[in-house]
Amino acid sequence: MPPPAEYVFKPHERPTLPGSPANPDHPPGRRRRYFAIGALVGLTGGLGNALTLVNLNFAQGSLGLYSDEATWLTAAYFMTNISANLLLVKYRQQFGLQPFIRYMLAAYALTTVLHLFAHDFWSAVAVRAVSGIAASGLSTLTILYFMQSMPAPKRLAGVMIGISVPQLATPLARALSPHLLDWGDWHMLYWFELGLALATLAAVMALPLPPSDREKVFEPLDLLTFALFAPGTALLVAVLSEGRIEWWTERPWMGIALAASAILIAAAIVIEHLRANPLINTRWLGTRELLRLILVATSIRILLSEQAFGSVGLLTVVGMTNDQMVTLNLIVVAASLAGLGAAVLTFRPDRLAGPINFAVLLIAAGAFMDASATNLTRPENFYISQALIGFASLLFLAQAMVIGIARTLLAGPKHFISFVVVFAMSQSMGGLAGSALLGTFQIAREKYHSHELVQSIVMTDPLVAARMRASAGVLVPTQGDAVYRAAAGGALLAQQVSREANILAFNDVFLLVGVLALITEAWGIAIRLSIWRRREPSPVVQLQQRMAQAGAAAADPGS
Repeated sequence: MPPPAEYVFKPHERPTLPGSPANPDHPPGRRRRYFAIGALVGLTGGLGNALTLVNLNFAQGSLGLYSDEATWLTAAYFMTNISANLLLVKYRQQFGLQPFIRYMLAAYALTTVLHLFAHDFWSAVAVRAVSGIAASGLSTLTILYFMQSMPAPKRLAGVMIGISVPQLATPLARALSPHLLDWGDWHMLYWFELGLALATLAAVMALPLPPSDREKVFEPLDLLTFALFAPGTALLVAVLSEGRIEWWTERPWMGIALAASAILIAAAIVIEHLRANPLINTRWLGTRELLRLILVATSIRILLSEQAFGSVGLLTVVGMTNDQMVTLNLIVVAASLAGLGAAVLTFRPDRLAGPINFAVLLIAAGAFMDASATNLTRPENFYISQALIGFASLLFLAQAMVIGIARTLLAGPKHFISFVVVFAMSQSMGGLAGSALLGTFQIAREKYHSHELVQSIVMTDPLVAARMRASAGVLVPTQGDAVYRAAAGGALLAQQVSREANILAFNDVFLLVGVLALITEAWGIAIRLSIWRRREPSPVVQLQQRMAQAGAAAADPGS
């Protein structure tokens, strides 16, 4: 159990920020329970979207949707998830932590139940949108529980683990989905998610977080900013999600949505820039250090789309499904956990950029290893390369989050909302932009390779004629019409050409990711040299020094 209500918190145990729990000295057993609950909360929140994302084909078939309609299921989730923290963080600060936890978990369980009754397109989209809001709260709750599981000197390690655990959800969902679908249709995924949600609710009620401080933080202009920023980011998410499917230049609504998005987001930024007490502190976010961190984090998230889009896409082209990728995804999960362990165990406050640069090199290595795929490539050919990228993903994310949190606490608690919103947006938008960029590039290269391959197919070529006869010969036992067999043989050859063109296009995608990773690495080295020349101190070292000074001052009665 947490400390009793009459417990008087020591100065160093007081909440760091309004809306955050106090930090009492827990006994080891209670810390272990906080750790287990943090892992449960993180996986519950992450699997909510991951199970839908990796099984869109099943949802599409069950609901009778076209591919562009099915994509709206994940787009609706991100539309609300990205902007929800704007208000949720302030809600927690003004109304307290415990109401926030109860309402978020109850809302999450309710939306999961609603999934079971969503049998048409619009109801499914609405439920996914509500799920995005609830999951946004769970991501914060994950970090808070992991922080409680750590002693004070290692609390930053709790932040690193808390931000990383939900990232395991996508490969874990790919490994779990085949077994869940064996037991029923796609609704079985939501029965599983409902079970996790109810288990999480029971766990946090059994071991709640320590109490938090409250203060009045909401202002009328907060709602105006949210009313501009939320639809602006939602429109941008819609375009990034649907662009490569409906194609960027084929739908007038995309141009209108992009223009409206730019206007709405710009208006929100202008209002926040002029406010005395802004919800999003544009002046602080516009500093060199924060801009650099956000750009690096976004760039690497784009590179990590190689795993979500590239390898899975190529294996799908050669006929693999989630059933054949279970071992691959379990390897990715294990490698990601190893990356998180490396980030925590090798954490050096004075050398934060080194692991990030190493992570970028691992991404480049994995991408170049994947760039030699053929139609004989199978999941086992990706074990090493995807393990490298999985390792790099959490190694990078843990370090980047610590840098951002340290800079936020150095600047003051009032900047916390700004960092949470912008960092979450950089990761979500980076992932969407990465998939959109790589998907568009793959389609363009597939058209190019198809053209090149078709140009070389002439019936006067003995090899082509032999391939046509072989394709037609497959149908001899079932089709006696020679003309039909010849036409069917040509169709089979066209399918083979399309498959080869797609494989070559994915190889180009892997090469592109490798080259971009090397460019990012060069940029990272340039940043490190610039920091070294300016003798810019590490934000984590500065934070530790300030905390040590504050602790010494609190311990000195005469101070």
